[in-house]
Amino acid sequence: MPKPFPKEFRDDVVAIALRRESSFAQIAKDFGISESCVQRWVKIAEVDGGRRSGVTSSEAAENRELRKRVKLLEQEVEILRRAAAYLSQANLSGPKGRFYASCQVMRVRSSR
Repeated sequence: MPKPFPKEFRDDVVAIALRRESSFAQIAKDFGISESCVQRWVKIAEVDGGRRSGVTSSEAAENRELRKRVKLLEQEVEILRRAAAYLSQANLSGPKGRFYASCQVMRVRSSR
């Protein structure tokens, strides 16, 4: 993935593009970037500025962080679910679990 352009550079390109003195193609050519890049930056600036509907940059960043948090919590729930299943199986082995049952077997075998 290519290295992103500095914020100051993007802001300058967007400011020039919003003045509508030149076409996006000409601006892109002047700055040595693609036309789609200029269009995307202008769209993001318009959304962030409230001139266009859509998800703002800050909302998108918050959504990314919340998705990461949800994923982490889902993993924690799965771990706890597996631990609960494991522990419930251990409790089915006898009144004091598997360890108690194995000790009883060892006592019976040693008394023979």
